[in-house]
Amino acid sequence: MTKEIIPQRITALFVYGRPPLVFAGMICALAVIWTQSPILYTIGVVFLFISMSFDLVDGWFAARFELNAKMAQLADRLMDKVVYSIIFPLVAVGVMWRVHFASPSPSKGEILHAILVLLLAVTVLVRDNFAHFMRGFAIRKDQEPEYKEFTRLRTIVAAPVGALLYAYAFYVPEGPPSKIYFWISWLGNLPLRGLFFIEIIFLIINFSSIAGYVRKYGTLCLDELCLGNEQMRRRILAFFPNALTVMNAMMGLLAVFFAYQGRIREASLFLIGAALFDKLDGAVARKLGLTEPLDEEGPKKVINFGSLLDDISDTVSFCIAPAWIFYITLSNYPDPVIQQLPLGWIAWLYVLMGIARLIYFTLDKSPIAGFFKGMPTTAAALLAMSGLVIFSQAVKDASDWTRFWGVFSFGLIIFAAVMMNLYPLRYLHLGRFVGRHPWFGRSSLIVLFSVFTPYFGEACLIYMFLYTISPIITWRIHPEVAARESRTKPARAH
Repeated sequence: MTKEIIPQRITALFVYGRPPLVFAGMICALAVIWTQSPILYTIGVVFLFISMSFDLVDGWFAARFELNAKMAQLADRLMDKVVYSIIFPLVAVGVMWRVHFASPSPSKGEILHAILVLLLAVTVLVRDNFAHFMRGFAIRKDQEPEYKEFTRLRTIVAAPVGALLYAYAFYVPEGPPSKIYFWISWLGNLPLRGLFFIEIIFLIINFSSIAGYVRKYGTLCLDELCLGNEQMRRRILAFFPNALTVMNAMMGLLAVFFAYQGRIREASLFLIGAALFDKLDGAVARKLGLTEPLDEEGPKKVINFGSLLDDISDTVSFCIAPAWIFYITLSNYPDPVIQQLPLGWIAWLYVLMGIARLIYFTLDKSPIAGFFKGMPTTAAALLAMSGLVIFSQAVKDASDWTRFWGVFSFGLIIFAAVMMNLYPLRYLHLGRFVGRHPWFGRSSLIVLFSVFTPYFGEACLIYMFLYTISPIITWRIHPEVAARESRTKPARAH
């Protein structure tokens, strides 16, 4: 009997001990703001990292040793909600405090980072409240909530991100000569590039988690809300893919904003995020049945709002944004050879060729299921950006190859514009290929992890070059197979 009680007490400590630890960390953080004491800073970070460790193991202990597994899972969710409601607003305040008080002359990158952390904190809280509402509604409808889902990835990542941002936000230099402070101070001095990468990925995971909850539990809410009115149901459902489409456009605008700050790597990451949202909005629309015609007869709309919004977002993120970033990056480099190139004309050419590609895609009367005719605008944008990332890295390193990579980027964006409009070429729908072969998606993460190295641009260029020549192999795939979004389920007609 004693052997069973002891693990249960350990489980209770792990599940219910996190809020007191995070609250103690908040008190230390407030004291650091007031006194700038490195000792209190060290103690606060230790509290946060202990809480993070509890968060990574409490779910397993709860499932293994609790008498009531359902209650344990609900308690784990509630503790997550309490902890994140404390830590993320706290780190948003802390990053702003570091910018305005701890740094004598904050750079634009630091101010931009503070704004991003604030947006991240708001997103985390919105996601948690939305997830709580959707799970609660599912329980009321006697549907067992699922705990082994993609959304758990967000929870696993949230605790380390919160602890890392805490260590960065409240960093106080000249601390005690101890190994603990040495390792903590290393986290407090992480480069902004690494922090931007982590936060952008976490932001994308949160929005993907929201989409996952809509996909799992949205039908139950609509069954009660719409009372059989199918048109009202579709209008409400259309909000979710349209919101993801708007996020696609927002990612493109953020990419341009970061490019103006000279952060081409971060701009390319935002365009990768835009590509992910471009995949999600279509997948969510098909999953919710919005691409299927209504059984009821009614007047046909000449212009579909969802399709129009998708075209506008693609134009912003994959036509205008890459061309704009191309012009910003090369025109600011004072090399006579590069300055003589018609940068503005080529930027406009890329935009017009991208718009022509989107118009052809919309008006095409004989599409091939699972394939694009010509390189999709998403791939063309990432191909053009890979050269710009290499060029920006060469400028930073003062490399002798800088002029070469500038001219290479100039030629690469022209090549991408032409490839978009070579309609006889059939390019596989990469998002659906990843759905059928998850191993390919996991192996593609190597490209993202290379962002921590000076060779991120080269990795992206090789990856996109392989996709460019992929029709040599992928044209043999049958369209019925290419159109499937998973290993077993066929894609719906659209």
